[in-house]
Amino acid sequence: MTAESLHGADTDATYDRAGFGATVPRGPRPALIVVDLTRGFTEPTFASGSDLSAPVAAAAALVDAAHRADVPVVFTAISYTPAEADGDAVAWLRKATGMRALREDSEAVALDPRIDRVLGDHLIVKKGASAFHGTGLGALLSGLHVDTAVVCGATTSGCVRATAVDAVTGGLDTLVVREACGDRAAGPHDAALFDLQAKYADVIDLHDALGYLATHAVRQPAL
Repeated sequence: MTAESLHGADTDATYDRAGFGATVPRGPRPALIVVDLTRGFTEPTFASGSDLSAPVAAAAALVDAAHRADVPVVFTAISYTPAEADGDAVAWLRKATGMRALREDSEAVALDPRIDRVLGDHLIVKKGASAFHGTGLGALLSGLHVDTAVVCGATTSGCVRATAVDAVTGGLDTLVVREACGDRAAGPHDAALFDLQAKYADVIDLHDALGYLATHAVRQPAL
């Protein structure tokens, strides 16, 4: 499957008739959400990982741009306690058994060292695909007065897609940065970006995202 194979006269006509693919507004108060770019996903030596060097480099550029513009940066990581990893309480782990290796305090859950996390950045630890489900992310973004989510990370078809869908469901205009997202295979990656662009978010290129972050610094509202 390629990105081109997802398009065709019938498909495009069907989606146009449904009213999908409108352009997402871009608000003045963005936040950058970096989804699960931990070593367990970005390095092929881990069972749950693959070589995501290119998406990591793109995400690092986004993080640097956000830092320069004082745009909030939120990192996410999946991490399980030994009881969760070894037990049967987490339904997702009964399906995706390889995720049990993402144990707290292990190398697999450490953020990729090629991305610069600074003291003011936020970290959301989660147990499922979406960065919003069962976490304080929604409240955090509300407290920061964020109106637009810029999403990148891994994997495109899993946690990135789930996070973007929940972001727009929660009222945030949502942008997904194509080059800064990665997956274990091209087919799921391309299909997820196609679906996100059609129904939930604008899938934009890295240059566009960098320009948007540079010109939309988040400032605290006047009291």
